[in-house]
Amino acid sequence: MRRSVRYSGVIDWFSANMPVAESELHYHSPYQLLVAVILSAQCTDKRVNMTTPALFDRFPTPESMAAVEPEDIFPYIKSISYPNNKAKNLSGMARMLVSDFGGAVPDDVETMQRLPGVGRKTANVVGAVMFGREVMPVDTHVFRVSARIGLTVGAKTPLETEKQLSANIPKHLLPTAHHWLILHGRYVCTARNPKCTECGISPWCACLEKKKKRRNA
Repeated sequence: MRRSVRYSGVIDWFSANMPVAESELHYHSPYQLLVAVILSAQCTDKRVNMTTPALFDRFPTPESMAAVEPEDIFPYIKSISYPNNKAKNLSGMARMLVSDFGGAVPDDVETMQRLPGVGRKTANVVGAVMFGREVMPVDTHVFRVSARIGLTVGAKTPLETEKQLSANIPKHLLPTAHHWLILHGRYVCTARNPKCTECGISPWCACLEKKKKRRNA
């Protein structure tokens, strides 16, 4: 199957069956989303959502978080993976927001990456979700699912995956397509036991295509 056909089929199916796809993280402002995405690295959204209510109640603004030390943030996020590093990053991020950006999260994804704890994926998530930037964040779900179903070929890094997806998905759909792939990977195309019989995009899946060829060989 040509990749253009695969992309067209996958995009058309998701557009018809999942027209609204959003982040499962809970937030009410750019600052809260940025904090939640930083915490979500190598951690489930469910765990992050269990943690952030008390954190945001104690630190409702960048200014309130910037005023304390990492040790003061740690107790609120100790159930999250890598809490020591993340407490340091949250502290540094909040202080830079206050000192360099007047307490406002910058809407430019390149500028956002100046903040401690904010890499390309995090900046792209906040840029896409909060500011409507036409970017493709690549997390572990997006990286794995796009390779398995054949949207990417030979991509060895998240950046290579991002470039291939961005080159083949219409720009205005990139922020939504990011959530399509995440949610599909989280609930259907799971890492160990993918639910292929329940998968709506199975007609365009490269993995299933290869399995059928092997059976018919």
